[in-house]
Amino acid sequence: MQHKLDIYPKFLSHVLQVRQSSEFPQLDPHEERLLDQLATSWTQGKKITVLFAMRKFDDASASTVHRRLKTLRVKGMLDLELDEDDNRVKYIVPTDLAKSYITALGQSVVMAARSERP
Repeated sequence: MQHKLDIYPKFLSHVLQVRQSSEFPQLDPHEERLLDQLATSWTQGKKITVLFAMRKFDDASASTVHRRLKTLRVKGMLDLELDEDDNRVKYIVPTDLAKSYITALGQSVVMAARSERP
C-alpha cells in the first residue's frame, strides 16, 4: 500500500505537467498567483473589477497587478466585460482557456488522490 505522503508530490507533479503543457500559455509565478486568487473569487460567484483587483492583492503594487492583468489578457487567460450601467467599470472574467486551465489544475488533485487507492 502506498504511503499517504506520496499524494502531495504526485499532485505537484500533475500540476507541473499542466503548467508545462503546450495546451496552455506559460505563466510566471506572479501570473499564477493572480489567476489563483481570481479563480477563488470566481468560484464564490464574485464579480471582480480591475480597480478592486488592483487594490485587493496586497502582495503586489496596484501597477504590478495591472501589468499582470494585461499580460494574462494577452495570453488569452482573461477578458474584460464592461458594466451595463457604467462603461468605466470593467469586470475581469475568465476565458474558456482559463476555465480549461483551472479545471486541469483541479483534476491534479483528483488524479493524485486516485493514485493513492489500493
